[in-house]
Amino acid sequence: MTLPNRSSRLSGFHHQSPPDRLAAVAAFAGLDAATVGHLADFGNLDPHLADRLIENVIGTMNVPVGIATNLKVDGRDVLVPMATEESSVVAAVCNAARQCYDAGGIVTSMSGPLMIAQVQLVQVRDPHSARVKILEKREEVKAACDACDPVLVSLGGGFRDLEVRVLDTLGGSMVITHLIVDTRDAMGANAVNSMAERLAPHFEAWTGGKVYLRILSNLADRRVARARAVWPVEAIGGQEVRDGMISAYQFAEADPYRAATHNKGIMNGVSAVVLATGNDTRAVEAGAHAYAARGGRYTSLSRWEVTADGDLAGVLELPMAVGLIGGATKLHPTARACLAILGVGTAEELARVTAAVGLAQNFSALKALATTGIQKGHMALHAQNIALMAGAVGEEVDAVARALVARGEVRVDIAAEELGRLRGRRGE
Repeated sequence: MTLPNRSSRLSGFHHQSPPDRLAAVAAFAGLDAATVGHLADFGNLDPHLADRLIENVIGTMNVPVGIATNLKVDGRDVLVPMATEESSVVAAVCNAARQCYDAGGIVTSMSGPLMIAQVQLVQVRDPHSARVKILEKREEVKAACDACDPVLVSLGGGFRDLEVRVLDTLGGSMVITHLIVDTRDAMGANAVNSMAERLAPHFEAWTGGKVYLRILSNLADRRVARARAVWPVEAIGGQEVRDGMISAYQFAEADPYRAATHNKGIMNGVSAVVLATGNDTRAVEAGAHAYAARGGRYTSLSRWEVTADGDLAGVLELPMAVGLIGGATKLHPTARACLAILGVGTAEELARVTAAVGLAQNFSALKALATTGIQKGHMALHAQNIALMAGAVGEEVDAVARALVARGEVRVDIAAEELGRLRGRRGE
């Protein structure tokens, strides 16, 4: 369909109701009635809430929420909600957790709930002297930061430390100040950003420089979650499987091309938990990948080795800036439900469980790569999606999916062929 020339400058669009916005978009894009009806269905999210969560809302994007079972984290059995559209992710965590459950499950720890706000000073004639001047004002900085959020201070959080660096850049020397803040059960972006804004004019007055950026860093390396577990060699298929997994990890440790995919697999699990609980997936992803490159080259977030008993041991460490208060974690009803299923009482507990899921996800990916290959398990589930795309319904979905896997060709055209053959046998 060829649409006439149209303008994306929709006057007053922001002030319209979601139905009116949808009508304007439908007219612009030439959407049919079925598509408009689909977008108008907000599912289990109140349209008025959706209209407050983002701007110019016209609908919602529903992502399936699955439950990872078999997880024992720090001696406690947990069911973990995961929001993702990717086949096999939830199943992978379930399988990995089952194989280390009897060995004690996954043990976790956390470095603390500290976030960093950065204040950028430029045009400083004497940057090294300016650095020391700011450090001398530590108590004034602390008082100003804590005054920004008395509630946070009353809960045991607030300013913790001050770091100042002289950074050589293409534009000359910059004086970069880090405000290190305990954000307790909040992710903390709003709190630390407010503190950086409050301090900016003080830094200018003390140094004679000019402040540009004043914002948090998503490289939350003071808020690192750790997870470790041991998988008995007999539970995973023997020494050959173990050694293949170790070799796969060593490949990722040495090569950034492999590490990028290796870490993406870890984040399949991590981001699914972060999304299900209403936290910021982009912040956690950014922090994790920056942390993987903190040594000067991009490498694996996880570490794998053989224990003295010949078993497989895995360790995962990554920044985990998540919270239980503020934003969608409190407003989105599905996020609240997922947190209730998890049964966590603090942001630290949530971070630790999320790291455990990331480690389990990594184990399953390495095992698949070292044995049957990643496609066999993934494609068995993906074949169901392909069957649906070909028009299969009800029991046809499993039948067509099985045929695709048996043929080793998981494609829509093959699915349509198998569906036609199935219906032909039934005389349809």
